[in-house]
Amino acid sequence: MIYALTTNELADRSDLWDEVRRLRHKIFVEEMGWDDLRSPDSLESDQFDHDEAVHHLCMRNGRLAGYQRMLPTTRPHLLTDILSDLCEGEGPKGPNVFELTRYAVAHAHRDGRRGVSTVGSELIAGFVEWGLERGVDQVIIEFEPMWVLRALQLSFLARPLGYQRTYGRQQVVATLLTFNEQTLDVVRSRRGHHAPVLSRGMPEDEVFRRAS
Repeated sequence: MIYALTTNELADRSDLWDEVRRLRHKIFVEEMGWDDLRSPDSLESDQFDHDEAVHHLCMRNGRLAGYQRMLPTTRPHLLTDILSDLCEGEGPKGPNVFELTRYAVAHAHRDGRRGVSTVGSELIAGFVEWGLERGVDQVIIEFEPMWVLRALQLSFLARPLGYQRTYGRQQVVATLLTFNEQTLDVVRSRRGHHAPVLSRGMPEDEVFRRAS
């Protein structure tokens, strides 16, 4: 199940917010080698955790299993302020375009073949559902080049925005993904689950436990 929460809603739940930042630090700093994000408390956050950011939390049996963050392109975001060398020319922006950042799957839930776990595919279904409900049909993602082909196989229209660069231990390319209802149908079919994944409200206090 995916919960879409604002930064303010997360800040009101310090347990959730700490677990989100701990997972982000574990994946992006410790695993991917993005040392500029390193924090002595092992809780990663940045200037884009602002009041218009939307955080998607994937829960499994009350535990945080995966995460991604959606940023509006109508204000500064990663591609404009941090990773601008990934984009040739002016990047896409508008109310229908968001940037998907900090996509992360906890180690215990990396169970899929070809790099796409069940949690990972749920996160993908989650941002497509979330976008289609809000008139958002494009996302900018900075990911490894192999994901461009995987996106095409899921019926996204994928357009690289520049040349690939090395960040930490990864080769990264900024890509614009366009999607529609057909994309959602294909993602659901590949997952083998056709029910919506977005949940309303907040994960319950009594079922939330620290992610491993």
